[in-house]
Amino acid sequence: MDYISRALENRLHQYTQTYKAILVTGARQVGKSTLLKKVFPDRKYVSLDDPFMEQQAREAGSMFLTLNPPPVTIDEVQRAKELFRYIKIKCDESEEKGLFCLSGSQPFHLMQNVSESLSGRIGIVELSGLSMRESMGDSFNRRFLPTLEYVTERRISAKKPENIWEMIHRGSYPELQEKEKEWNAFYADYVKTYIERDVRELGAVQDLNAFRQFLITAAARTGEMLNYSSIASEIGKDAGTVKKWISILEASGIIYLLEPYTSNVLKRAVKTPKLYFRDTGLACYLTRWLTAENLAYGAMSGPLFETFIVSEILKSFSNEGLDYRHFVSYYRGRDRKKIKENEETVEMEAEIDLIIEENGTLYPIEIKKNTAAKAIMASAFPILDQIPGKKRGMGAVICNCPDVGLLRENILQIPVWYI
Repeated sequence: MDYISRALENRLHQYTQTYKAILVTGARQVGKSTLLKKVFPDRKYVSLDDPFMEQQAREAGSMFLTLNPPPVTIDEVQRAKELFRYIKIKCDESEEKGLFCLSGSQPFHLMQNVSESLSGRIGIVELSGLSMRESMGDSFNRRFLPTLEYVTERRISAKKPENIWEMIHRGSYPELQEKEKEWNAFYADYVKTYIERDVRELGAVQDLNAFRQFLITAAARTGEMLNYSSIASEIGKDAGTVKKWISILEASGIIYLLEPYTSNVLKRAVKTPKLYFRDTGLACYLTRWLTAENLAYGAMSGPLFETFIVSEILKSFSNEGLDYRHFVSYYRGRDRKKIKENEETVEMEAEIDLIIEENGTLYPIEIKKNTAAKAIMASAFPILDQIPGKKRGMGAVICNCPDVGLLRENILQIPVWYI
Protein backbone atom coordinates (compact mmCIF):
# COMPACT_ATOMS: atom_id res chain seq x y z
CA MET A 1 0.00 0.00 0.00
CA ASP A 2 1.06 3.62 -0.54
CA TYR A 3 2.61 5.47 2.38
CA ILE A 4 0.34 8.02 4.05
CA SER A 5 2.14 11.15 5.25
CA ARG A 6 2.05 11.62 9.03
CA ALA A 7 1.74 14.90 10.87
CA LEU A 8 4.70 14.09 13.14
CA GLU A 9 7.26 13.90 10.32
CA ASN A 10 8.49 17.50 10.64
CA ARG A 11 8.62 17.28 14.43
CA LEU A 12 10.81 14.19 14.26
CA HIS A 13 13.26 16.05 12.01
CA GLN A 14 13.27 18.95 14.49
CA TYR A 15 13.87 16.64 17.44
CA THR A 16 16.94 15.06 15.84
CA GLN A 17 18.45 18.56 15.77
CA THR A 18 17.57 19.14 19.44
CA TYR A 19 17.92 15.83 21.30
CA LYS A 20 20.48 13.05 21.31
CA ALA A 21 17.68 10.48 21.21
CA ILE A 22 14.02 10.50 20.20
CA LEU A 23 11.34 8.05 21.23
CA VAL A 24 8.14 7.32 19.31
CA THR A 25 5.52 5.57 21.44
CA GLY A 26 2.08 4.34 20.47
CA ALA A 27 -0.16 1.30 20.29
CA ARG A 28 0.61 -1.72 18.16
CA GLN A 29 0.07 -1.27 14.40
CA VAL A 30 -0.26 2.53 14.37
CA GLY A 31 2.72 2.84 12.01
CA LYS A 32 5.73 3.63 14.21
CA SER A 33 8.21 1.48 12.27
CA THR A 34 6.96 2.69 8.90
CA LEU A 35 7.19 6.32 10.02
CA LEU A 36 10.78 6.02 11.25
CA LYS A 37 11.89 4.18 8.11
CA LYS A 38 10.28 6.84 5.92
CA VAL A 39 11.62 9.85 7.85
CA PHE A 40 15.13 8.40 8.35
CA PRO A 41 15.70 6.12 5.33
CA ASP A 42 19.51 6.24 5.58
CA ARG A 43 19.76 5.01 9.16
CA LYS A 44 20.45 1.44 10.04
CA TYR A 45 17.23 -0.16 11.29
CA VAL A 46 17.22 -2.85 13.97
CA SER A 47 14.08 -4.49 15.37
CA LEU A 48 14.06 -6.22 18.74
CA ASP A 49 11.09 -8.23 17.49
CA ASP A 50 13.91 -10.44 16.18
CA PRO A 51 14.57 -12.91 19.06
CA PHE A 52 18.31 -12.97 18.32
CA MET A 53 18.57 -9.18 18.38
CA GLU A 54 16.50 -9.02 21.55
CA GLN A 55 18.72 -11.53 23.31
CA GLN A 56 21.89 -9.71 22.24
CA ALA A 57 20.51 -6.34 23.36
CA ARG A 58 19.47 -7.72 26.74
CA GLU A 59 22.57 -9.78 27.51
CA ALA A 60 25.34 -7.79 25.80
CA GLY A 61 24.18 -4.19 25.44
CA SER A 62 27.64 -2.73 24.91
CA MET A 63 28.46 -5.22 22.15
CA PHE A 64 25.01 -4.68 20.60
CA LEU A 65 25.69 -0.95 20.20
CA THR A 66 29.21 -1.63 18.93
CA LEU A 67 27.70 -3.76 16.16
CA ASN A 68 24.84 -1.28 15.63
CA PRO A 69 26.46 2.14 16.20
CA PRO A 70 24.54 5.41 16.04
CA PRO A 71 22.94 6.93 14.14
CA VAL A 72 20.59 3.96 14.40
CA THR A 73 16.88 3.21 14.69
CA ILE A 74 15.94 0.59 17.29
CA ASP A 75 12.37 -0.69 17.09
CA GLU A 76 10.43 -2.26 20.00
CA VAL A 77 13.16 -1.09 22.35
CA GLN A 78 11.08 -1.89 25.44
CA ARG A 79 11.91 -5.56 24.89
CA ALA A 80 15.43 -4.92 26.20
CA LYS A 81 15.23 -2.51 29.13
CA GLU A 82 18.85 -3.41 29.92
CA LEU A 83 19.87 -1.53 26.76
CA PHE A 84 18.89 1.88 28.11
CA ARG A 85 21.96 2.25 30.32
CA TYR A 86 24.23 1.68 27.32
CA ILE A 87 22.24 4.15 25.21
CA LYS A 88 22.72 6.69 28.02
CA ILE A 89 26.49 6.06 27.99
CA LYS A 90 26.66 6.59 24.23
CA CYS A 91 24.65 9.82 24.54
CA ASP A 92 26.95 11.13 27.27
CA GLU A 93 30.07 10.30 25.25
CA SER A 94 29.02 12.42 22.27
CA GLU A 95 27.88 15.99 21.66
CA GLU A 96 26.06 14.98 18.46
CA LYS A 97 22.29 15.18 18.22
CA GLY A 98 19.96 12.57 16.80
CA LEU A 99 22.08 9.55 17.73
CA PHE A 100 19.18 7.19 18.48
CA CYS A 101 15.67 6.86 17.12
CA LEU A 102 13.71 4.52 19.37
CA SER A 103 10.19 3.17 19.17
CA GLY A 104 8.06 1.06 21.43
CA SER A 105 4.45 -0.07 21.74
CA GLN A 106 4.46 -0.61 25.49
CA PRO A 107 5.00 2.70 27.30
CA PHE A 108 3.87 0.90 30.48
CA HIS A 109 7.45 -0.38 30.85
CA LEU A 110 9.10 2.10 28.50
CA MET A 111 8.43 5.32 30.35
CA GLN A 112 9.98 4.09 33.60
CA ASN A 113 13.20 3.10 31.86
CA VAL A 114 13.37 6.31 29.84
CA SER A 115 12.78 8.55 32.85
CA GLU A 116 15.46 6.74 34.82
CA SER A 117 18.10 6.55 32.09
CA LEU A 118 17.58 9.27 29.49
CA SER A 119 16.00 12.21 31.29
CA GLY A 120 16.97 15.45 29.53
CA ARG A 121 18.53 13.61 26.62
CA ILE A 122 15.41 12.41 24.81
CA GLY A 123 12.45 13.89 22.98
CA ILE A 124 9.25 11.84 23.25
CA VAL A 125 6.32 11.88 20.82
CA GLU A 126 3.20 9.75 20.69
CA LEU A 127 1.99 8.35 17.38
CA SER A 128 -1.72 7.57 17.30
CA GLY A 129 -3.70 5.86 14.59
CA LEU A 130 -4.32 7.91 11.44
CA SER A 131 -6.21 11.10 12.09
CA MET A 132 -9.08 12.13 9.85
CA ARG A 133 -6.79 14.82 8.42
CA GLU A 134 -4.06 12.30 7.60
CA SER A 135 -6.53 9.84 6.06
CA MET A 136 -7.81 12.58 3.73
CA GLY A 137 -4.34 13.91 2.82
CA ASP A 138 -4.84 17.22 4.65
CA SER A 139 -1.55 18.71 5.89
CA PHE A 140 -3.26 21.09 8.34
CA ASN A 141 -1.52 20.50 11.68
CA ARG A 142 -2.92 22.78 14.34
CA ARG A 143 -4.51 21.53 17.56
CA PHE A 144 -8.27 21.86 17.71
CA LEU A 145 -9.81 24.79 19.57
CA PRO A 146 -13.45 25.91 19.22
CA THR A 147 -12.59 29.50 18.30
CA LEU A 148 -13.41 31.75 15.36
CA GLU A 149 -9.71 32.04 14.60
CA TYR A 150 -9.37 28.25 14.37
CA VAL A 151 -12.44 27.62 12.19
CA THR A 152 -11.47 30.47 9.85
CA GLU A 153 -8.05 28.91 9.31
CA ARG A 154 -9.45 25.39 9.18
CA ARG A 155 -12.01 26.26 6.51
CA ILE A 156 -9.25 26.71 3.91
CA SER A 157 -8.39 23.01 3.68
CA ALA A 158 -11.21 21.18 5.51
CA LYS A 159 -12.87 18.47 3.43
CA LYS A 160 -16.06 16.63 4.22
CA PRO A 161 -15.62 12.83 4.12
CA GLU A 162 -17.95 10.88 1.88
CA ASN A 163 -19.28 8.83 4.79
CA ILE A 164 -18.25 9.69 8.35
CA TRP A 165 -19.78 6.45 9.68
CA GLU A 166 -17.64 4.42 7.30
CA MET A 167 -14.58 6.24 8.68
CA ILE A 168 -15.66 5.61 12.28
CA HIS A 169 -16.38 1.95 11.58
CA ARG A 170 -13.24 1.29 9.53
CA GLY A 171 -10.93 2.53 12.27
CA SER A 172 -7.64 4.38 12.19
CA TYR A 173 -4.98 1.70 11.72
CA PRO A 174 -2.93 2.47 8.57
CA GLU A 175 -3.20 -1.07 7.23
CA LEU A 176 -6.99 -0.76 7.04
CA GLN A 177 -6.79 2.26 4.73
CA GLU A 178 -6.18 -0.30 1.99
CA LYS A 179 -9.78 -1.03 1.01
CA GLU A 180 -8.96 -4.58 -0.02
CA LYS A 181 -7.93 -5.38 3.56
CA GLU A 182 -10.64 -7.47 5.19
CA TRP A 183 -11.88 -5.59 8.26
CA ASN A 184 -13.05 -8.54 10.33
CA ALA A 185 -9.89 -10.57 9.73
CA PHE A 186 -7.62 -7.64 10.61
CA TYR A 187 -9.25 -7.02 13.98
CA ALA A 188 -9.51 -10.73 14.76
CA ASP A 189 -5.74 -11.03 14.25
CA TYR A 190 -5.14 -7.79 16.17
CA VAL A 191 -7.06 -8.95 19.24
CA LYS A 192 -5.47 -12.39 19.13
CA THR A 193 -1.95 -10.93 18.89
CA TYR A 194 -2.62 -8.29 21.53
CA ILE A 195 -4.04 -10.74 24.06
CA GLU A 196 -1.67 -13.62 23.44
CA ARG A 197 1.48 -11.53 23.16
CA ASP A 198 1.31 -8.04 24.65
CA VAL A 199 -0.94 -8.91 27.58
CA ARG A 200 1.17 -11.94 28.47
CA GLU A 201 4.31 -9.80 28.38
CA LEU A 202 2.80 -7.27 30.76
CA GLY A 203 2.65 -10.22 33.15
CA ALA A 204 -0.54 -9.40 35.01
CA VAL A 205 -3.03 -11.80 33.41
CA GLN A 206 -3.33 -15.54 33.83
CA ASP A 207 -6.89 -16.08 32.58
CA LEU A 208 -6.75 -14.91 28.95
CA ASN A 209 -10.33 -16.00 28.20
CA ALA A 210 -11.60 -13.81 31.03
CA PHE A 211 -9.43 -10.94 29.77
CA ARG A 212 -10.97 -11.33 26.31
CA GLN A 213 -14.44 -11.01 27.83
CA PHE A 214 -13.25 -8.01 29.82
CA LEU A 215 -12.02 -6.36 26.61
CA ILE A 216 -15.48 -6.78 25.04
CA THR A 217 -17.20 -5.47 28.16
CA ALA A 218 -14.94 -2.41 28.27
CA ALA A 219 -15.60 -1.67 24.59
CA ALA A 220 -19.35 -1.68 25.26
CA ARG A 221 -18.74 1.12 27.79
CA THR A 222 -16.74 3.48 25.61
CA GLY A 223 -17.85 7.06 26.25
CA GLU A 224 -19.15 6.20 29.72
CA MET A 225 -17.92 6.94 33.20
CA LEU A 226 -15.69 4.12 34.39
CA ASN A 227 -17.41 1.79 36.86
CA TYR A 228 -15.04 -0.92 38.03
CA SER A 229 -17.71 -2.75 40.04
CA SER A 230 -20.12 -2.94 37.11
CA ILE A 231 -17.48 -4.44 34.81
CA ALA A 232 -16.31 -6.81 37.56
CA SER A 233 -19.86 -8.05 38.12
CA GLU A 234 -20.37 -8.70 34.40
CA ILE A 235 -17.18 -10.74 33.91
CA GLY A 236 -17.15 -12.48 37.29
CA LYS A 237 -13.95 -10.91 38.61
CA ASP A 238 -13.23 -8.60 41.53
CA ALA A 239 -12.87 -4.83 41.15
CA GLY A 240 -9.14 -5.00 41.96
CA THR A 241 -8.55 -7.27 38.97
CA VAL A 242 -10.56 -4.97 36.73
CA LYS A 243 -8.50 -1.96 37.88
CA LYS A 244 -5.31 -3.82 37.03
CA TRP A 245 -6.64 -4.81 33.61
CA ILE A 246 -7.85 -1.28 32.87
CA SER A 247 -4.30 -0.06 33.56
CA ILE A 248 -3.02 -2.60 31.01
CA LEU A 249 -5.42 -1.32 28.34
CA GLU A 250 -4.42 2.26 29.07
CA ALA A 251 -0.70 1.52 29.11
CA SER A 252 -0.78 -0.30 25.79
CA GLY A 253 -2.71 2.47 24.04
CA ILE A 254 -6.03 0.67 23.69
CA ILE A 255 -8.04 3.08 25.85
CA TYR A 256 -7.80 6.61 27.22
CA LEU A 257 -9.18 7.70 30.58
CA LEU A 258 -10.50 11.26 30.44
CA GLU A 259 -10.22 12.79 33.89
CA PRO A 260 -12.92 15.06 35.34
CA TYR A 261 -12.28 18.77 35.75
CA THR A 262 -11.33 19.48 39.34
CA SER A 263 -12.18 22.66 41.18
CA ASN A 264 -13.07 23.34 44.79
CA VAL A 265 -15.93 25.51 43.56
CA LEU A 266 -17.61 22.61 41.75
CA LYS A 267 -18.24 20.70 44.95
CA ARG A 268 -20.93 18.50 43.46
CA ALA A 269 -18.91 17.34 40.48
CA VAL A 270 -18.18 13.64 40.02
CA LYS A 271 -14.58 12.50 40.41
CA THR A 272 -14.76 9.45 38.11
CA PRO A 273 -12.88 9.31 34.75
CA LYS A 274 -14.58 8.47 31.47
CA LEU A 275 -13.38 5.55 29.38
CA TYR A 276 -12.71 5.95 25.66
CA PHE A 277 -11.33 3.43 23.19
CA ARG A 278 -8.55 4.99 21.13
CA ASP A 279 -9.70 3.25 17.93
CA THR A 280 -13.40 3.17 17.06
CA GLY A 281 -12.91 0.32 14.58
CA LEU A 282 -11.64 -1.93 17.37
CA ALA A 283 -14.56 -0.94 19.59
CA CYS A 284 -16.98 -1.73 16.74
CA TYR A 285 -15.36 -5.13 16.20
CA LEU A 286 -15.49 -6.06 19.88
CA THR A 287 -19.13 -5.00 20.24
CA ARG A 288 -20.08 -6.70 16.93
CA TRP A 289 -21.20 -3.74 14.88
CA LEU A 290 -20.17 -5.34 11.61
CA THR A 291 -21.17 -2.65 9.09
CA ALA A 292 -21.07 1.13 9.01
CA GLU A 293 -24.77 1.29 8.11
CA ASN A 294 -25.85 -0.74 11.12
CA LEU A 295 -23.58 1.34 13.34
CA ALA A 296 -25.04 4.65 12.12
CA TYR A 297 -28.54 3.65 13.21
CA GLY A 298 -27.60 1.40 16.10
CA ALA A 299 -27.73 1.77 19.87
CA MET A 300 -24.02 2.61 20.15
CA SER A 301 -23.92 5.27 17.43
CA GLY A 302 -23.90 8.09 20.00
CA PRO A 303 -21.11 6.73 22.24
CA LEU A 304 -18.96 5.74 19.25
CA PHE A 305 -19.46 9.12 17.57
CA GLU A 306 -18.35 10.79 20.80
CA THR A 307 -15.41 8.39 21.08
CA PHE A 308 -14.34 9.28 17.55
CA ILE A 309 -14.52 13.04 18.21
CA VAL A 310 -12.56 12.81 21.47
CA SER A 311 -9.92 10.62 19.81
CA GLU A 312 -9.53 13.06 16.90
CA ILE A 313 -9.11 16.02 19.24
CA LEU A 314 -6.46 14.14 21.24
CA LYS A 315 -4.63 13.35 17.99
CA SER A 316 -4.64 17.04 17.03
CA PHE A 317 -2.68 17.76 20.22
CA SER A 318 -0.24 14.84 20.05
CA ASN A 319 0.43 15.50 16.34
CA GLU A 320 1.56 18.99 17.35
CA GLY A 321 3.91 17.43 19.90
CA LEU A 322 1.74 18.32 22.92
CA ASP A 323 0.71 16.08 25.80
CA TYR A 324 -3.07 16.23 25.59
CA ARG A 325 -3.44 15.03 29.18
CA HIS A 326 -2.50 18.53 30.35
CA PHE A 327 -5.24 20.16 28.27
CA VAL A 328 -8.43 18.08 28.35
CA SER A 329 -11.02 17.07 30.93
CA TYR A 330 -14.79 16.76 31.26
CA TYR A 331 -17.45 17.81 33.76
CA ARG A 332 -20.43 16.04 35.23
CA GLY A 333 -22.33 17.02 38.36
CA ARG A 334 -25.38 18.67 39.87
CA ASP A 335 -24.15 22.25 39.84
CA ARG A 336 -26.53 23.43 37.13
CA LYS A 337 -29.36 25.74 38.12
CA LYS A 338 -32.76 24.21 38.69
CA ILE A 339 -35.19 24.05 35.79
CA LYS A 340 -38.96 23.61 35.57
CA GLU A 341 -40.33 20.34 34.25
CA ASN A 342 -44.08 19.60 34.25
CA GLU A 343 -44.60 22.64 36.51
CA GLU A 344 -42.19 21.20 39.08
CA THR A 345 -38.74 22.49 39.90
CA VAL A 346 -36.17 19.79 39.07
CA GLU A 347 -32.42 19.81 39.66
CA MET A 348 -30.80 18.24 36.62
CA GLU A 349 -27.41 16.59 36.47
CA ALA A 350 -25.30 18.46 33.95
CA GLU A 351 -22.43 17.33 31.75
CA ILE A 352 -19.87 18.98 29.52
CA ASP A 353 -18.43 16.31 27.22
CA LEU A 354 -15.01 17.91 26.86
CA ILE A 355 -13.22 20.92 28.30
CA ILE A 356 -10.03 22.20 26.69
CA GLU A 357 -7.95 24.47 28.90
CA GLU A 358 -5.30 26.82 27.55
CA ASN A 359 -3.73 29.87 29.17
CA GLY A 360 -6.38 30.11 31.88
CA THR A 361 -9.27 29.87 29.41
CA LEU A 362 -11.77 27.00 29.46
CA TYR A 363 -13.33 25.97 26.13
CA PRO A 364 -16.43 23.78 26.68
CA ILE A 365 -17.50 21.29 24.01
CA GLU A 366 -20.67 19.27 23.59
CA ILE A 367 -20.67 16.32 21.16
CA LYS A 368 -23.84 15.22 19.34
CA LYS A 369 -24.34 12.92 16.37
CA ASN A 370 -27.28 15.10 15.21
CA THR A 371 -27.24 16.89 11.87
CA ALA A 372 -28.60 20.03 13.53
CA ALA A 373 -27.29 21.77 16.65
CA LYS A 374 -29.28 23.82 19.15
CA ALA A 375 -28.08 26.28 21.76
CA ILE A 376 -29.88 24.31 24.51
CA MET A 377 -27.32 21.53 23.98
CA ALA A 378 -24.76 23.87 25.56
CA SER A 379 -26.89 24.75 28.61
CA ALA A 380 -24.29 23.40 31.06
CA PHE A 381 -21.48 25.67 29.81
CA PRO A 382 -22.20 28.58 32.24
CA ILE A 383 -21.18 26.32 35.15
CA LEU A 384 -17.59 27.16 34.23
CA ASP A 385 -18.25 30.84 35.00
CA GLN A 386 -18.17 29.95 38.71
CA ILE A 387 -14.48 29.07 38.67
CA PRO A 388 -12.29 31.91 39.98
CA GLY A 389 -9.17 32.76 38.04
CA LYS A 390 -10.51 31.07 34.88
CA LYS A 391 -12.20 32.56 31.87
CA ARG A 392 -14.83 30.76 29.80
CA GLY A 393 -13.88 30.97 26.16
CA MET A 394 -15.88 30.19 23.05
CA GLY A 395 -17.81 26.94 23.35
CA ALA A 396 -19.01 24.58 20.64
CA VAL A 397 -21.41 21.84 19.73
CA ILE A 398 -19.58 19.40 17.44
CA CYS A 399 -22.01 17.45 15.29
CA ASN A 400 -22.87 16.33 11.76
CA CYS A 401 -24.09 19.79 10.74
CA PRO A 402 -23.28 20.97 7.20
CA ASP A 403 -21.22 24.05 8.14
CA VAL A 404 -19.95 26.26 10.93
CA GLY A 405 -22.59 28.48 12.52
CA LEU A 406 -23.15 30.73 15.52
CA LEU A 407 -25.75 29.34 17.94
CA ARG A 408 -25.27 32.14 20.45
CA GLU A 409 -22.78 34.92 20.93
CA ASN A 410 -20.21 32.53 22.44
CA ILE A 411 -21.30 29.13 21.11
CA LEU A 412 -20.46 27.72 17.70
CA GLN A 413 -21.77 24.73 15.85
CA ILE A 414 -18.81 22.94 14.23
CA PRO A 415 -18.98 20.05 11.74
CA VAL A 416 -17.08 16.93 12.72
CA TRP A 417 -14.82 17.29 9.69
CA TYR A 418 -13.46 20.61 10.98
CA ILE A 419 -11.50 18.86 13.75
